[in-house]
Amino acid sequence: MAAAAGEASGSDSGWLGRCEFGRASPRGWDTVCLFGLWAATRVSPHSQSPKPSAPPRAIAAVRRRLSLRGTMLRRVSPSLRRALHWSASTHYGGAQIPHPSLSPSQALQPQWRCHASVASSSAPSPPPPPPSRPRGPSRSAGGGPTVSSLNPAEVAKFAAIAETWWDANGPFKPLHLMNPTRLSFIRSTLCRHFRRDPYSSKPLEGLKVIDVGCGGGILSEPLARMGATVTAIDAVDKNIKIASIHAASDPTTASIEYCCTTAEALVKEERLFDAVISLEVIEHVANPMEFCESLSALTVPNGATVVSTINRSMRAYATAIVAAEYILRWLPRGTHEWSKLVTPEELSLMLQKASISVEEMAGFVYNPLSGDWSLSDDISVNYIAFGVKTSETPSTNSTEARL
Repeated sequence: MAAAAGEASGSDSGWLGRCEFGRASPRGWDTVCLFGLWAATRVSPHSQSPKPSAPPRAIAAVRRRLSLRGTMLRRVSPSLRRALHWSASTHYGGAQIPHPSLSPSQALQPQWRCHASVASSSAPSPPPPPPSRPRGPSRSAGGGPTVSSLNPAEVAKFAAIAETWWDANGPFKPLHLMNPTRLSFIRSTLCRHFRRDPYSSKPLEGLKVIDVGCGGGILSEPLARMGATVTAIDAVDKNIKIASIHAASDPTTASIEYCCTTAEALVKEERLFDAVISLEVIEHVANPMEFCESLSALTVPNGATVVSTINRSMRAYATAIVAAEYILRWLPRGTHEWSKLVTPEELSLMLQKASISVEEMAGFVYNPLSGDWSLSDDISVNYIAFGVKTSETPSTNSTEARL
């Protein structure tokens, strides 16, 4: 103890240097700093007057840091604060909360820093850092959809877990739980747009519907049971095989046309559908703008387009990525990348540029007590949008502009 105090009294860089913010977990950092503050202010039993064993500058610096850290953590929401505390395990650095004076893009960059000690094999890995605001998607010279908006890394990611699509307690458990709520929104909006009876046993009978990015067919099958003529496509061949086998077991879903292809390929074939549905897909494609144009090209004039995704917000990062993937482990780690998420404003703008007018938008809210999802006005995390295709396509507009 005397040696530690002597080292502290000789220089400000003694125990204060070892309390550098972000080098250890918040709990460990508080312990070291509070211990150092106690050691610095204690009175030597052999001295005549109380003299601190550390320089006043060091004591003031520690107090300032403790006060600043508490102030910064009070500025974030309780849920995000808990996520940040969890992320700082015994071998990972704490999250540095940005100062309120930073710009919005800088303020959305908590920096997850790794500690120098070796991580134990049983400790969970930290969530990836949310990067800066992504740049806008690049456009092709012709203005139309490119050959494919596929992201090979995303295709490989979902191919690895394709066998678990129909496991209600597997990696796709959140989609199984959310599916009734998604179908409720789709049924309501399509029946209202096409003037169908939503209480009919087959309200979508006679409508040609395509499910883009169908996965194992957990959405395609209910659509077929509602009477729609369903075409379902996915870029992962394993998904199509599993979906086809599962649909064949039920006569009402055996008629679904499953194809391992892309939306851009169907555009070249000049396929058209009354309703184009793509749920939880746009955040996994390489170029969201090109993907929206492909969805528009597949939709008949005055047809319907339904898209759902996750908002790129700090609340979505804390719940849909940190909590769902790293704490609750509902999804495999790395399923979503924060930089690829799309905000409601960006989705509306991209669909508008693709000649789709967004007419309705709703959010999905999860109730942890009941385990159910419900529709809400809160679109800060999961949300779904319904749009109507205008009579003119983007390619027609660009041609008229050149004339």
